[in-house]
Amino acid sequence: MIRDHVYTVSEVTELVKTALEAAFPQVWVEGEVSNCTRAASGHVYFSLKDDKSVLKAVLWKGDAQKLAFELKTGLNVVCRGRVTVYAARGDYQLSANLVEPKGKGALQLAFEQLKEKLKAEGLFDEKRKRKLPLRPRTIGVVTSPTGAAIRDILRVLERRYAKLHVILYPAKVQGEGAAAEIVAGLDALGNWPGIDVLIVGRGGGSIEDLWAFNEEPVARAIARSPVPVISAVGHEVDFTIADFVADVRASTPSAAAEMVIETEQAFAERIDAQTRRLGELLRFGLRGLRADVDELARNRIFQNFEVKLANLARRVDDLETRGRNVLRAERQAIAEQKGAALLAAERLGNVLRRTVGDHRAAWERLSAALNALSPLDVLKKGYTLVWKEGGLRLARRIEDVVPGETVEVTYFKGEFSARVESVDRKKPLESRFLKEGS
Repeated sequence: MIRDHVYTVSEVTELVKTALEAAFPQVWVEGEVSNCTRAASGHVYFSLKDDKSVLKAVLWKGDAQKLAFELKTGLNVVCRGRVTVYAARGDYQLSANLVEPKGKGALQLAFEQLKEKLKAEGLFDEKRKRKLPLRPRTIGVVTSPTGAAIRDILRVLERRYAKLHVILYPAKVQGEGAAAEIVAGLDALGNWPGIDVLIVGRGGGSIEDLWAFNEEPVARAIARSPVPVISAVGHEVDFTIADFVADVRASTPSAAAEMVIETEQAFAERIDAQTRRLGELLRFGLRGLRADVDELARNRIFQNFEVKLANLARRVDDLETRGRNVLRAERQAIAEQKGAALLAAERLGNVLRRTVGDHRAAWERLSAALNALSPLDVLKKGYTLVWKEGGLRLARRIEDVVPGETVEVTYFKGEFSARVESVDRKKPLESRFLKEGS
């Protein structure tokens, strides 16, 4: 600085910039992110604040692309960078080259952010999950061709069902470029003709080793797969994003192979169980039909017929009782009038003949009445019965028949089905006879 020298604004700004950047070539700053925006250029502009001050900051595009998580307002972070001056406005700012979430790892924060995002979109909903095929013929596997995962899967499938076809899409399962290869494998095998189900996964490892299965492109490739997907990442305790999106999650590749195909014995047992269930359903259905028949038998038309038969039988019993009483009285009269035995015998003979004749006449009348009441006798005369609902309900009135329905018409011998074309509920029977007579 030169004493009593008059500086321009630009000169002062340059002096401050030089001094400030020399004093803070690298500094760690902790604060809460606010006013975070991502420009079209890819640079991220934000501020760091505490309860007393605010410091503007920028994360240039190259460094922003390296972030595993999404930098957004409200996060508490620790930034590493240098203090610079933006000469155009005379502002000083932190030019950050590293940002880490405070108190939580970057990968863990990225995992939670992506999980919340995909959950809000409905990718974890159970209603979109598909069931595995009962008896797949071809299985697609996306994993490393040299890892333990593919060996475990093949060993289990061979033991359970040797005739199964397996198509392997070799892909990196960790490190740079792994997510892109996994996505390519899911898309390729998902559209491969004949593949019934996909297994994607690898053996266990740290969160860094498994990170490819926590990346958004892999999650979306699983979601858009046209066939069911089993996520088989060997991490039994924690879940990956792929586990949440997949139709089925298996704790290990071996478990995935066991899920995808049942043993032949288990399959046979399932068939036996279904056969038993079908038999029970048939028995239940027969019981229902039997109940319908019983209900039909209790129909009023048959009940009235039974009542009339019972009344006729009661009249026959009354006549027989009267005849016995007459015989008893006549025997008593014979016993009391021994002197008139011959006359009594003649009277008894007459009474017996008359009684038997009366009984025979009454019986014939009752038999004729019974035959007249029999539906079968009516049918013999050329009349018919009209049944509805497949023969389960009798149409007793013209109001019971509607156009368009199918009915069954029963004669004394034989029956036929007919479709009702039209119904005239007011036309009297006499009009048909008058028409035929004319």
